[in-house]
Amino acid sequence: MEITITAPHGFSFKRTVISHGWYDLPPFEFDEKNWTLSRVIDTGEARPVTAKVSAAGRDLKVSLSRKIGKRAASKIERHVRHMFRLDDDMAAFYEVMAQDSDFEWIAKAGAGRLLRSPTVFEDLVKTISTTNCSWALTKKMIDGLIGSLGRRGSDGRRDFPTPEAMASMTERFYRDEIRAGYRAPYLKELAERVAEGSLDVETWLGSELPTSELKREMKRVKGVGDYAAENLLKLVGRYDVLALDSWVRSTFARIHNGGRASADKKIERYYSRFGEWRGLALWCDMTREWMDRDEQFTTW
Repeated sequence: MEITITAPHGFSFKRTVISHGWYDLPPFEFDEKNWTLSRVIDTGEARPVTAKVSAAGRDLKVSLSRKIGKRAASKIERHVRHMFRLDDDMAAFYEVMAQDSDFEWIAKAGAGRLLRSPTVFEDLVKTISTTNCSWALTKKMIDGLIGSLGRRGSDGRRDFPTPEAMASMTERFYRDEIRAGYRAPYLKELAERVAEGSLDVETWLGSELPTSELKREMKRVKGVGDYAAENLLKLVGRYDVLALDSWVRSTFARIHNGGRASADKKIERYYSRFGEWRGLALWCDMTREWMDRDEQFTTW
C-alpha cells in the first residue's frame, strides 16, 4: 500500500533527511543507496506499521508494510508531514538568508527543515539520551528502549515505546538494562509524568510562551539543561537559540576563525544579524558540508 504526499515548493527531501542525526537513530532506518527513510509508526490499530518514505518527483511516496484503513492512513500522513516539516512556512527564513551572499545557498538547496520524530515525547527522550555521552552510547540506549518496550509491527520492526510502557519499568531497568547511567531516574520520572498527564510535552509545539519562558519550562524536566532545551526548541520551531556544543564550536572555528577557538560571544555576534532565525542559520552553516556542494539538490 502506498500514500502520496505533495511537498511544498522549495522542499529538499535529501537535505531534510540528513538535517541532523535523528535519521541515524531507531526506529528511523536510512537507506542511503536508495535514499529511503523508514520508521515504524503506531497508528492505533492492532499492530504498528512500517512506513518507507522516498522522493518521487514533487511528491513523497510512502510505502507501507501492510494495508491499512482510511483513518490509519490519515494518521500516517499527519505523522509524515510532521516529521518532514512539510507544513512549516520557510518563506520568511529564506527571504532573510537570500539577503546574505554567504547564506543564499540555503534557499537554493532547500535546507532548513530539521527532521523530527512523530511526537515531542520521543524527541525529548532522544535529546536527553544525547547529553554528555558519545553517539554510540546514545544509539545503544535508544536501541535498548525500542528492543525492550517498543510494540512489534507485522514486519518484525518495533516502534518507539509509549510513555505508559516506559513508566511501567523500574529505575533499575533504565540503569542496568538500558545503561542510561545518571539518566535512569530522569527517564523514569519523565515517562511517569507524561503517562499520568501531569506533563503534556506535546503542547510545546503550539505554545504561545516567549522562547525564554518555554526554555525554562523545558528545563524543569530533569535531565534537560540549556543545550538540550535549545536543541528541542528548534524541533518545535523556535530558532532564536543557538545550542552551542563542542562540535559546533570546533566547526565554527574551522570555518570562520582559521581553526582558532572562538568565544561563545563571538559566535553569538556572528549570527545575531539573523534575529529570530539565528539558530537555524547557524545549523545550516555548520552542516553545509554534509552534502556535496556541487550536487544538484532535489528541490521543488
